[in-house]
Parts: sequence; C-alpha cells; structure tokens
Amino acid sequence: MSIQELDIDTEELIKETAKKIFFGEGRFKATTQEIADAAGVNRTLINYYFRSRNNLFEIVFEDAQTKENTIAEQIIFSDLPFHQKIEKYLDLFFEQAKKYPYLEIYMVTQMNQGSCFKDPDTMNRMLDKFYLEIALEMEKGNIAKMRPEQFMLNLISLTSFPVSMRPLLQESMGMSNEAYDVLIDERKKIVMDTLFK
Repeated sequence: MSIQELDIDTEELIKETAKKIFFGEGRFKATTQEIADAAGVNRTLINYYFRSRNNLFEIVFEDAQTKENTIAEQIIFSDLPFHQKIEKYLDLFFEQAKKYPYLEIYMVTQMNQGSCFKDPDTMNRMLDKFYLEIALEMEKGNIAKMRPEQFMLNLISLTSFPVSMRPLLQESMGMSNEAYDVLIDERKKIVMDTLFK
C-alpha cells in the first residue's frame, strides 16, 4: 500500500469515525482526542488532515449532505415510476436515520442558521421535476389533489418528524432504542399508505 493510499484510508477512517460520533451518537461537542481514540489514531493526525475539530465537523456534515442530495437527485431523475421513487427514497432515508439518528436534528439547526443547500440551482431543478411528477400522479388519481408543495410537506413531515424528534418521542413514549427502531421500520408502509390512494 502506498503512502498516498494510507493517507486516504486514514483520512476516511477519521471522517467515518467523526460522523458516527457526531451524527450516530449525537455527541456534537466531542473533542479531537475522543475522535482520535475512537478511530485508534493519534490526535495530531486530525489536525494534520483537518486543521481543527470544527473544520472536521463541517467537512463531515457537508459530505453527509452532499451524499444525501446526490441520492435524492439520482432517484428524482431516474426512470422509475413515481410510486417506486418514493419507496426507494423512504428506504434510503430510514436506513440513514437508523445509522445516523442525530443528522436530521443537526441539519435543522444548520438550516436555521442559513448553512444548507449550497447549490440552490440543483435543488430547484429537483423540485421542479418532483412537483411535475406529483401533479401528473394527481391527474391519474393515484394521490389526492392538493398543491404539490402540500404533498412535499406531507412526505417530509411523515418521515422527518419521527427522526428529528426521536430523543423526545422515545423518552416520552418510554421506548428502548430497539423498540423505536421497530417503529421506524414500520414507517415506510404507513407513509406509503398515507400518501397514495
């Protein structure tokens, strides 16, 4: 293995470990030492690759957001029927929500600070395509007639709310992590049955 490959592997290991700590465990204020210990590397390597803990946090968050946007774009512009696009999106969303239950919470915080969607043109293209498909599905009678934006709000509410509010809901409902994961696993069918006739 070359030094360059070793560098890339170490950098990715640190990023994946940081993502797990920040968005999997919800420890947004974890120190570089805690991240280094979890990754099994020396703390100076974090400074070498990322300069600071805050910079690492931003890089990891932007990486997660970019991956999410890329997947959404691939689904929206695919040739799949609309119903299957929504199913595929739900599979990926809930899979990620179980792996990184605190990512959604952090994204909401960042949006409130104006730090999301660095590429509004891509987002607008996706929304235009998505709204057109929603309108066509309404004309076919597959979904109830409403403004496409309302369908979008329904989709987001039914998926994001149980994820972003997980700590509060899980505690108030007296559920273990495993029991709440079962609830999340059941969401796909409930969401599909709610959105489609």
